[in-house]
Amino acid sequence: MTSATLLTPVRSSSRPHDPPPPGRPVRTDQRAYVRTLVVLDAAVLAVAVLVGYAVRFGEAAPRGPVPYVLVAPALVLAWLVSLKALRCYDDRVVGYGADEYRRVSMASLRLAGATAIAGYVADVGVSRGFLAITFAVGTIGLEVARFAARKRLHRARSQGSGWSRQVLVVGDTAHVLELVHTLRREPYAGYQVVGACIPDALLAPVAQRLGDVPVVGSFRAIPEAAAAIGADTVAVTACGELTATRLRRLGWQLEGTGIDLVLAPALTDVAGPRIHTRPVAGLPLIHVEAPEFRGVRKLVKGFVDRSMSLIALALLLPLLAAIALAVKLDSRGPVLFRQTRVGQGGQEFGVFKFRTMVVNADVLLAELAARNETDGLLFKMRDDPRVTRVGRLLRKWSLDELPQLVNVLLGQMSLVGPRPPLPSEVARYDGDVARRLLVKPGMTGLWQVSGRSDLSWEDGIRLDLYYVENWSLAADLTILWKTVGAVVNSRGAY
Repeated sequence: MTSATLLTPVRSSSRPHDPPPPGRPVRTDQRAYVRTLVVLDAAVLAVAVLVGYAVRFGEAAPRGPVPYVLVAPALVLAWLVSLKALRCYDDRVVGYGADEYRRVSMASLRLAGATAIAGYVADVGVSRGFLAITFAVGTIGLEVARFAARKRLHRARSQGSGWSRQVLVVGDTAHVLELVHTLRREPYAGYQVVGACIPDALLAPVAQRLGDVPVVGSFRAIPEAAAAIGADTVAVTACGELTATRLRRLGWQLEGTGIDLVLAPALTDVAGPRIHTRPVAGLPLIHVEAPEFRGVRKLVKGFVDRSMSLIALALLLPLLAAIALAVKLDSRGPVLFRQTRVGQGGQEFGVFKFRTMVVNADVLLAELAARNETDGLLFKMRDDPRVTRVGRLLRKWSLDELPQLVNVLLGQMSLVGPRPPLPSEVARYDGDVARRLLVKPGMTGLWQVSGRSDLSWEDGIRLDLYYVENWSLAADLTILWKTVGAVVNSRGAY
């Protein structure tokens, strides 16, 4: 969900899958991944055709002159061609971002429309029910298969294997280090830094390294440096010496080499829907839309929150009763724990949770302060002695937070949003961190699906601010879906 940095590709004249020039390493991992996607897509489409045929006709043979034994493979082939035509196998698209899913859906919809029109005009007699079922099953199957393939690729990248772009970072020292840090923060994005080029004035007579990144040259020989270290991508950061003229010449120098040129502006943590590139006087100006904190979309979000919380409370009532009984029998004290938190606009409210600690937990906190295992303003301990036996189970599966559905129903919280802070935390906020209070806090959010208690204070704040700036209903649904996986795997829960 988060964007590591705003990487704007600048395409060279070479095609993404053309053979590289002599001396340049072949992207074998990338090509193997694309071949896997083609085989996977073909298998999914074959299954979709079989399902469409079985559901529409069953065991009875279809009537009419249409030979479905020929229609089925022709449809699969046409579908694969449509995916190829919309560049669903482009290495700049696959593996990261929502564009891959959009292109797969668009390719399927366009083929479905073209097939319907062609069938009507030519009157070939192919069953419309067969086509409708096949396209529905195939489109969903393609999206699920792409998601599964991407998750496997992301796991491989996070473990140091799998196909990744080999990146040469170009810029001054400060911006190079910042971009390297940003790209390494999210290794699953597939940008592996293998070297850096810095201005001539910063070069030393001996071999240099920026952190653990080797300096392989200056701005005078960027294409040569990229070829020497086997880089397939040149990422240019903000730098005063890289003028528009020098960047244009660099693009010309990379033409025909198969090496991609991407620009990484100083602007970060801005989601794609807020970004629009507009050519003005020959300049590709990046227009950034202001965040939306009110309006119709906010009203819709509030309606969805309250409706879903009401439905969830009704469905989970037996589970809530069972948890309440377990908490009551496990240790003395109230079933629910009500704690003051700060919501939208700095308004305080009482957040509801099932009690997971002993009744005098606040008194014991002072004695445990020296054993804090996190940085920033939070207190976290993996083996907190204040947590009860039932409380450990509730925290492991995040069941202690279910009563917050009442807070959502009352309009104090949202299903998705920043983590609700304590008043003591808010009192120490600076101007940037205080932007978390521009939206309602959430039961879940980017902080939960990204590691929860395993996150540092800095990373947790960064994710919260990213959500505040770039929230959308589609992103909320994605986070809710990912929350299920985070809860099942108990990532960062203690």
